[in-house]
Amino acid sequence: MPISLSSVAESRAASPTSPAVAPQFSAIHSHKTFNAPPHQADKILPPKSSVHSSQTSEIVREHPLRILVAPSGFKESLGPERVANAIEAGVRNVLSSSSVILRKLPLHDGGEGFARAVVVAHGGVIVDQAVTGPVGSLVESHLGFISDDKGTAVLDVAAAAGLRLVPKDARDPTKTTIYGVGELIKKALDAGCSKIIIGCGDSGTSDGGAGMLQALGVRLLDIDGKELPNADGGRSLYRLANLFWCGVHPRLRKDAIQIEAVCNIKNFLCGPRGVARVYGPQKGATPEEVDLLAAALEQLAQVVSLTFGKEISRIPGIGASGGIGTGLLLLGAKLRDRSEAINEYFELDRVFEEDWDFVITAEGSLDFQSPHGKMTTEIARRAKNNGAQVVALAGSIGDGADDCYDAGIKAFTSILKGPLTLEEAIAQTETLVMDGAEKVMRMIMVGLTLGLSLK
Repeated sequence: MPISLSSVAESRAASPTSPAVAPQFSAIHSHKTFNAPPHQADKILPPKSSVHSSQTSEIVREHPLRILVAPSGFKESLGPERVANAIEAGVRNVLSSSSVILRKLPLHDGGEGFARAVVVAHGGVIVDQAVTGPVGSLVESHLGFISDDKGTAVLDVAAAAGLRLVPKDARDPTKTTIYGVGELIKKALDAGCSKIIIGCGDSGTSDGGAGMLQALGVRLLDIDGKELPNADGGRSLYRLANLFWCGVHPRLRKDAIQIEAVCNIKNFLCGPRGVARVYGPQKGATPEEVDLLAAALEQLAQVVSLTFGKEISRIPGIGASGGIGTGLLLLGAKLRDRSEAINEYFELDRVFEEDWDFVITAEGSLDFQSPHGKMTTEIARRAKNNGAQVVALAGSIGDGADDCYDAGIKAFTSILKGPLTLEEAIAQTETLVMDGAEKVMRMIMVGLTLGLSLK
């Protein structure tokens, strides 16, 4: 693993007799993660008298390594918090308590767990709500309410239409629907909310937001004026000719409702890099179904373009979460780059006011998509400016992963130990992440040892 560590080793050896200093973290009161109990963030070193000599403490001497653990989640397996915990466990299998200052920053990118994380960060409440799931049956979902008057609702697409909610034998994104997200929005409107924040990620759908619009009272009509079936998925959109708004939720007609969609702004609806062709296969689409979806979403783009009076098919962000960005655009939503929004909600930049030697990040798949809006590379860009060395753990490494080097990731590796089925990998993810972090940490210690021996 080609990690350049000589500069770190040099800085650690520069003052071998200086005392260990407890890190001075600035308080971040709006995000509970940063005010976490000791099992989540070690902020103070043990007193020098209690430090026992060990191999790792000899290597780092009295200057403990400063390590930031900042992973995304692994889809259908572990959320960001559990991935961070697994990485921490792996690191601590190598480093003694006196050898490391470790802080965890789980990365929520708008996907599964986003609403709950925002609610925790801002002291809100979570309300459970049954909605129509992606295959048409009821699923247990939820939304959150934040702000002093609970006038802001927050929800994530994954909680109502996530890929996790689509049974393996029903993964056909021409049929799955995002109708349940519209039901969550309706719940927020009925509760009197004037602002709705929607995390767009991890969806198992590709209906361009059509199901959501239908749940909010919009009628989708074909060329004969006949209404398209509710929650019929993206397959029916190739017949779409008009949108009939008379029945839309009354608060969307008369009130100033602010809707903010936190999304990968680099996702487009149409074209060779459109959502059907890039994400359709991941959601179970065959090549023929990808072509059908692409044509249907092109038709949706044409109808929406007529509504706006301008071409919209290449507007950044409208391809987010199977094209829900398109439906949200029709509702007047602001499509917001998730790296910018997440920084606001979780104050990512604040953590880089501190100096870090290493950042360990992680995501389920590292490939050509990762440098284009994934949170792992967003955190790497910040770390690069901070001078930290960034290592990424991945469930799988695909084509184009080498592009991550330009984003600031210095090295990456797969957590897999050998051939595994997807089901086996998902079942073992926590252990694989912990073991992968331990191996990375041992390689780092080898590099530090070499750096010291060459001085």
